[in-house]
Amino acid sequence: MLRLVLIPIAAFAYAICSRLAYVLFVGIALRREDRASHYTRTFGPVEGFGRFRRIAAFVMNNDAVAFIVLCVLTRNTLSLDVSPKITLISGAVLAIVGIGTKVWAARTLGGDAYYWRNFFDPALASDGPVATGPYRFVSNQMYTIGYLHTYGLALALRSLPGLIASAFAHIAILVFHLVVEKPHFERLHRSS
Repeated sequence: MLRLVLIPIAAFAYAICSRLAYVLFVGIALRREDRASHYTRTFGPVEGFGRFRRIAAFVMNNDAVAFIVLCVLTRNTLSLDVSPKITLISGAVLAIVGIGTKVWAARTLGGDAYYWRNFFDPALASDGPVATGPYRFVSNQMYTIGYLHTYGLALALRSLPGLIASAFAHIAILVFHLVVEKPHFERLHRSS
């Protein structure tokens, strides 16, 4: 019985720690690069970005897997007065909108922007904020609408810990954006 209680707790803790690892590693690495060109000075712009991207991809993928495992292990822990079919359909719609928005945004920006390439090679930065694709409608949809899929999965599986982890992940990435990305982009566009 104790094991049945510890597994969801461990999954929740791992999901939270995975999100923290994501935002802290990427945030610290990008700030170091922004301030002191740590990777590019040590390895050059191409290899420095490649090293960062490989680690960032691993950390980001681990974060996604940890969240999915949490939702699966804690399914049916959210008690709602609607049928499971309604929550499944609602969750699927949220997931489709969130993933669709992320894919559209990533295609609009390109793969290098998705992994913050302009921190390693500022010359690759656009002349200003992007106003095409989904950016015509919402300026930061990657971290706003683009997070609906996490809520959707948690809702579809009726996972209360999943909804809590979704909110935590969402807040963490918005703080990351405000502390790391936004100041960098403002400096880039002020100097161009």
